[in-house]
This record gives sequence, structure tokens and C-alpha cells, in this order.
Amino acid sequence: MARIGRWPGLRWIEGWVRALPPWAAVALFALPTALLLPIKLLALWAIGRGHVVLGMLVILLAKVVGTAVVARLFTLTQPALMRLRWFAWTHTHWMRLKHTVLERARASWAWRVARVIQRQWKKRWRKR
Repeated sequence: MARIGRWPGLRWIEGWVRALPPWAAVALFALPTALLLPIKLLALWAIGRGHVVLGMLVILLAKVVGTAVVARLFTLTQPALMRLRWFAWTHTHWMRLKHTVLERARASWAWRVARVIQRQWKKRWRKR
């Protein structure tokens, strides 16, 4: 998304997004979720009508595009969002919780075994 953001017209839009006040940034940050919900519901409707592959592809595409857009919007709006006390508090606590969970997961036996298997597969892949 950052690479796309360097396109001339989008550069101007990204500058505008960066300059938004905090509450406008919150509204813009929530917009992709609101816009993708009807698309996902339509995909579920398609699945219900027997178009399972089409519905799953639409959901997958909406998830990928939505995640990329939200990640880019967060990058652009984070300074404005962090000026909201409740958002800064929530972000700080979320990041602390996330790091704690990741530390525990990475210290687990299953994670270490998975990393060894991953390294072995990478070595095999490179030899080909």
C-alpha cells in the first residue's frame, strides 16, 4: 500500500489524511470496515445460493484488501489518533498484551519445533 501511495494523485490524498484532526481520523479509520461489511454479507449470500468458491474468494479478497487499507490508514492517522487519550491508552495496553502473548508463544515448545521445521524446509528449498 505504501508503494501505491507514491502514485501522484494518491500522494495528495495521503497528505490530506495525515493532516486530519483526531476525530476525523477515527471516522476514516472505521470507514473500510463499514464499506466492506456489505460486500462480505453479499459473499455470504452467494455462498448460501450455492456459489461457495465465488463467495469464499470475495471474502478472502475483501479481507486482504481491507487489512492492507486499514494498515495503511493506521500508519497515516496514528499521530492524530494518539492525541486521543482513550486511543493512546488502548493502543499502549494492546501492544503490551500483544508482546506478552507473543513472548509466551515464542517460548513454547510448539513454536520452537515449528521454527526448526521451517528452517529445514527453507534449506531444502534453497538446494533445489
